[in-house]
Amino acid sequence: MRFREKVAIVTGGGSGMGKEVATRFVAEGGSVVVNGRDAAKVEAAARQIDGSGKRAVAYSGNVAFPATGEALVTSAIDRFGRLDVLFNNAGTFAPKPFIEVTEPEYDGFLDNILKGTFFTAQAAAKAMKAAGRGGAILQTGSMWALQAIGATPSSAYSAAKAGVHALVKNLAIELAPDKIRVNAIAPAVIETPVYDTFLTPEQVKAVLPTFNAFHPLGRNGQVVDVAEALLFLASDQASFITGVVLPVDGGVMAGRQ
Repeated sequence: MRFREKVAIVTGGGSGMGKEVATRFVAEGGSVVVNGRDAAKVEAAARQIDGSGKRAVAYSGNVAFPATGEALVTSAIDRFGRLDVLFNNAGTFAPKPFIEVTEPEYDGFLDNILKGTFFTAQAAAKAMKAAGRGGAILQTGSMWALQAIGATPSSAYSAAKAGVHALVKNLAIELAPDKIRVNAIAPAVIETPVYDTFLTPEQVKAVLPTFNAFHPLGRNGQVVDVAEALLFLASDQASFITGVVLPVDGGVMAGRQ
């Protein structure tokens, strides 16, 4: 098992990609602190991940506040005695034309995506450095930070995710002497509950299939596709990989048919 006796924090872990990563991490021998803003949702996810309550615990809170990241690290160490991996997955997505984006909406993207990622990573890195065992920090970036998609205008979201990509490069260099690896993935369209936050169930059912052909491989991504990439980058199998933003996009960044 790749993660036997390892401990991870998963932000945005109440559903979708985060929940899948947390579930797989525990299945491969690890323990997790699952975070999200909805306390009931996160607690239910933790119970589903590990019904015994021994290897999955919930901690609700908004990572836009640096104190939440610090509390997550404290929770991991108090409950499990160590911290080896941070999956910085929390974020939000809601396409909107650039001309119509308001200042509060802009601030929301930067706070929930870039600021939350920055300070949660900072708290984790401090703990990893103090422990002296190294570690891995994984960020969820986005294909939208690499390429603009006219059908889904997302200037503020893309700017925040581009900041996450830049952060990966900087942290990889700064934290390398402490054997802390920092990488990210850049997913294309992944079928997760995020679309339910700005589309009706009927719209989700009608719209998502239209994006299958957008990917050269002919289908939208699934949460398992993302989890496989993140878990690989978190594992010792990727011990010589740091500073990478890995597209998990069905071939979108390679070009068009």
